[in-house]
Amino acid sequence: MGTMHDHHDHDHDNEFDPMTARVRALETILVGKGLIDPAAVDAIIDTYEHRVGPRNGAQVVARAWTDPGFADWLKADATAAIADMGFVGRQGEHMVAVFNSPEEHNLVVCTLCSCYPWPVLGLPPAWYKSPDYRARAVREPRAVLAEFGVALPEERRIHVWDSTAEIRYLVIPERPAGTEGLDAETLAGLVTRDSMIGCDVLKAPA
Repeated sequence: MGTMHDHHDHDHDNEFDPMTARVRALETILVGKGLIDPAAVDAIIDTYEHRVGPRNGAQVVARAWTDPGFADWLKADATAAIADMGFVGRQGEHMVAVFNSPEEHNLVVCTLCSCYPWPVLGLPPAWYKSPDYRARAVREPRAVLAEFGVALPEERRIHVWDSTAEIRYLVIPERPAGTEGLDAETLAGLVTRDSMIGCDVLKAPA
């Protein structure tokens, strides 16, 4: 079975699932009839992919790394803590933050569909919505992580969290060693989308 990882050499977001194909077809018809402006559609997509997306989640992570009080708040009430930073909206009404540690690694999946915290992670990647990931992340999470290039020590527990329409999860990855002198803005630049799903382990900057 091929890798699900869409970084570097592969771009699986270009592989249309049936729902994406239907949406694209509908968009083509509506644009053709002059009912929607393609520029407006592009602007909405850009907002969720770049501005209202992983950058927001990265700021939450960086603040948790640098502000112990905020980290405690995030653990106790992630919805309120994240809203305090201004990151609110549809698909992010009920948030739970789970923290990676040397003892435990967290992985997020939605086995029923593709529930995903849009306000902090933007649009979900194609692989997150795939039946392959949704089934195997629960059944064999260590093998799935290996396909993303994440090799964890055997003694480290893997906790798989199943998102629902009521609850969505944000993984707070471990802060990389050697970043003690970096400010929150620089730290946020180290955080990847995949690390906030649990499919990446962050490394110290070169």
